[in-house]
Amino acid sequence: MHSFRDLETAAYCPRKLYYRRRDADEDRTIPESVRSRRALAFDYERLLDSASACDDAPIAVSRSTYRRRLHRLRDSMRHWEAIVDPPNRDVFLAGREARGVAHKVLDDPPMPSLVFTGEPPEMGVWKPQSVRLVAAAKALAWEREETVEQAIAEYPAHGVVRQIDLTTRRKAAYRKAVRVAESVDGPPPRLSDDAKCEPCEYRDSCGVRTRSLRSLLE
Repeated sequence: MHSFRDLETAAYCPRKLYYRRRDADEDRTIPESVRSRRALAFDYERLLDSASACDDAPIAVSRSTYRRRLHRLRDSMRHWEAIVDPPNRDVFLAGREARGVAHKVLDDPPMPSLVFTGEPPEMGVWKPQSVRLVAAAKALAWEREETVEQAIAEYPAHGVVRQIDLTTRRKAAYRKAVRVAESVDGPPPRLSDDAKCEPCEYRDSCGVRTRSLRSLLE
């Protein structure tokens, strides 16, 4: 059975998945910066109630922008109350093909919410994160024996929460990631000149030659 993280990595770069599996025994302590940003997802109400609370919070945008986004979410999002005070937190889910932790699980309707500490795209969610969300939704559906057709992505450092549908396209990307994860038993071919290699922690050992984003645009 694959972890949610492995499937997300397979969708991002199969070679990165190989390196992560190779180094699986190494200590992978969650950085404090990640912990503190993730904690924001359970502190929305306080950040809304007190503008000064944002001053010491690890948010990635201005205080005014952050609070404006949260106010908009509170006024428009149907499941806002459950997101702010989730009935289930840090739930381990094990499905037919994947397992992992959902940071929040809503009950009506059943829906996983995953917290991402990076920057959101302008619309929707990043493709690898979409695969992770589908994996969590499928695992939740397997455990509860009921249909789960939506999932939530939270980017708490940016005050962004997005609900996505499990579309045919997203499910197909998930299936592809499962096939990739099952097939990786040696180092896959290197990517070439891909900007997404730049932040990868295996960039130096992988041997991929990367160009700057500026050069990719020229």
